[in-house]
Amino acid sequence: MEESQGDFLPSDVPESTSSNNCERNTSSAHSNRWSGFPGVKKRGHSSRSWIKIDQDGNVKILELDKAKIMRQCSLPSRDLRLLDPLFIYPSTILGREKAIVVSLEQIRCIITAEEVILMNSLDINVVQYKSELCKRLQAKKDQSDDLPFEFRALELALELTCMSLDLKVKELEMEIYPVLDELASSINTLNLERVRRLKGHLLTLTQRVQKVRDELEHLMDDDGDMAEMYLTEKKLRSEGNTPHEINPLTNFSGGTRQVSKSAPVSPIASTSGAPRLQRAFSSIVTASKQGSLTSSHGGDNIEQLEMLLEAYFVVIDHTLSKLLSLKEYIDDTEDLINIKLGNVQNHLIQFELLLTAATFVATLFAAVAGVFGMNFAASIFDYPSAFSWVLIITGAGCGLLYFSFLLYFKYKKIFPL
Repeated sequence: MEESQGDFLPSDVPESTSSNNCERNTSSAHSNRWSGFPGVKKRGHSSRSWIKIDQDGNVKILELDKAKIMRQCSLPSRDLRLLDPLFIYPSTILGREKAIVVSLEQIRCIITAEEVILMNSLDINVVQYKSELCKRLQAKKDQSDDLPFEFRALELALELTCMSLDLKVKELEMEIYPVLDELASSINTLNLERVRRLKGHLLTLTQRVQKVRDELEHLMDDDGDMAEMYLTEKKLRSEGNTPHEINPLTNFSGGTRQVSKSAPVSPIASTSGAPRLQRAFSSIVTASKQGSLTSSHGGDNIEQLEMLLEAYFVVIDHTLSKLLSLKEYIDDTEDLINIKLGNVQNHLIQFELLLTAATFVATLFAAVAGVFGMNFAASIFDYPSAFSWVLIITGAGCGLLYFSFLLYFKYKKIFPL
C-alpha cells in the first residue's frame, strides 16, 4: 500500500497538497455519484410533470422544465408564472405569437396550433378538462369542424369554467336563501354570524366571476388580441411562404431562423452592402403587402372568435347577474332587519316615555305626601278624615295630569294610542 502511494505521489509535492487533492477528488466523486440519481435535481433546473394533448386526442405525460417550454412556445417567463399553482392570479387569457396562455380558475394550460400543454394535477377541473378534450377530439376526428384546434381547446376551457362558477353560485343560493329567511323571522347572533360568513363567500365568488367577465369583454373589444389568437392561420401562412419571401433580418434561436419584421435595418451590419440592404427593404414591402392581402381574410376569423367569446360572455354575465341579485336579496334582508330593529327601538322609546311621565306624576304625589308627613302643627290634623281627602284630591290631580300627558303625545303623534 505504501509503495503504491509512493509511485502515485511525486516526491516534490508536500503532504498537505496531496491530502487536499484527495479531499477534492472525494468530494467530486461524491457529487458525481449523487448527480447520477434522477430524483436529485439541481436548483433552478427542476422540471415538472405536464400533460400534452395533440390534435387527435392522444395524451402524453412529459417532464418539462421552464426553459424548454419557453423555447418551444416562444413565451416569456412572466406568462409561465400564470400557470404556477403556487401563485394565485386572476383569470387571464393571453394571445402570443405561437401560443395562447389560458389561466381560468383551476384550468391553466398553454394552447398551440397543434397541441395543448396542461399542468399535470389531480384537481377535478383539470381531470375533467383532459378527459373531455380527448373525447371531443377523438369524436370529431372524422368530422369537419369550422373551429380550429386552438379555438376548440379554448372553448372547452371557457365552458368548464363557466359551468364550475355557475355550479358554485347555485350551491351558494341553496345555502344562503334558507339562512336569510330564517334570519328575517328570528334575529339572533347565530343567524347573523352565518349570514356574515356567507356574505364573505359571495363577495369572493363575485370577484372571480367579475374577473372572467372583464377578461372576455377586454378580448372582444381588442381586435388585435383576437387576431393574435388565431394560431392555425398564422402557422399555415408562415408555412406557405417561400424562402425568398422571408425577411433576411432574422433572429436565431435553437438553430432555426425566425423572422423579425420589426427589426431595424443597419447598413453597417450588412455584409453584402447595398444589394443586400435593397433586398431587405423589398422583403419588408412584400411582407406588408401580404399582410394587407390577408387582413380581409383575418376579419372573418376575428368575427368567428368574437362570436365564440360572446356566447360565453352571455353565460358568465348571467352568472354575475345571479350573484348581484343574491347580493340585492341580502341587502333587502338587512334593510328588513334594520326596519324591525328600528321598530323595536321605537317601541322601547315609547315605553320609556310613558314610564317617565308616570314617574313624574308619582313624584308629585310623593312630594305632597312628604309635606304632610313632616312634624309641624296644622289645623288640618284636627280632622281625622282631612288627610284622606288630601290623598284623594292629590291622586285625582296626578291622574288628570298623566292623562293630559297622553293626550299631548297623541296630539303630537309621538306614538299611536
